[in-house]
Amino acid sequence: MNDHRRPQAFHIDPAPKPDKVRRAPRAIPASKIKFEEEPQGQEVVVVPPAPLPSSRVLRWGSLLVSTLFGLFVMWAGLSITSLIEELFQRSQYLGWIGLALAGLAGLAALAIILREIWGLMRLNRIEHVQADAARALNHDDAAAAKRVLAALEDIYRRRPDAAWGLKTLSEHENDVMDAKDRIRLADRDLVSGFDGEAHRIIARRSRRVTMLTAVTPAAALDILFVAAQNLRMLREIATLYGGRPSVLATFRLSRMVIGHLAVTGGLALSDSVIQHVVGKGLIGRLSARFGEGAVNGILTARIGLAARDVCRPIPQEAEAKETLASLTRELLNFSNEGDQNAASPS
Repeated sequence: MNDHRRPQAFHIDPAPKPDKVRRAPRAIPASKIKFEEEPQGQEVVVVPPAPLPSSRVLRWGSLLVSTLFGLFVMWAGLSITSLIEELFQRSQYLGWIGLALAGLAGLAALAIILREIWGLMRLNRIEHVQADAARALNHDDAAAAKRVLAALEDIYRRRPDAAWGLKTLSEHENDVMDAKDRIRLADRDLVSGFDGEAHRIIARRSRRVTMLTAVTPAAALDILFVAAQNLRMLREIATLYGGRPSVLATFRLSRMVIGHLAVTGGLALSDSVIQHVVGKGLIGRLSARFGEGAVNGILTARIGLAARDVCRPIPQEAEAKETLASLTRELLNFSNEGDQNAASPS
């Protein structure tokens, strides 16, 4: 028997897919690093000290001084020439001795003139470095930052107290790409190391002015002492930050400091300001002479802070600058203790 099965269609259901096992997310350990959000729209702007106004207008006072100086040089030259001729007429030995002395005097005068020119050039260079540093910090200018680093290396390379800072700066200089960060690195590793010594110079001169004013009997001597101490303070601060303060450079630095004080309003000091800083009624309880010394010392401290701003190659941000209030407290507390110790019987 041939039994043939009839064709049939079979429907095979697909095998059910296994449900996906959902794994619990791994617990991410909390990181110890905290990121500070940068303030939006609030960029720190570093402002260098204002330069002296340069006027190209002919000044009659400068012309008068220049012509008088020229006449004086001609008169001195003719007088020395006639003196040497008279010495040669008297004796050959006296003539040669006079000529040798005149040659030494001329050499010394030339050396002084070159030193004055070099001091002015060094002060101008500090101004340019400040402007380049402010540009690099404000605009992230790589070319300005490169000029600043090269100038700092040239200024401080022969100073033993800057050797460690220069070495640290050279080791980390290539690791920093941004121009403003390179300037901040130079400020941290090199320039900021001189701020402590600048603070000691300002505090020492301010205390000396306070004590000298308190014990000096005449007002004219007060003016001389205060002027001398301020000029010496300016020279010390300029030397500390890399300047070469000659006589003309010191006077020009004085003009720059006065201009900086005029711009920032630092000369507006009064007894109410002092009382706000050191405590109400302190000046009134002390002697009037000591009050005058305290005011002169505070003005000296303010001039020193302005000189530091002018002489510092990299300008500081406003938050990082030392305030007059801290210096005033230190000055008056020291002076008050010294005054009490002097008044107490031995």
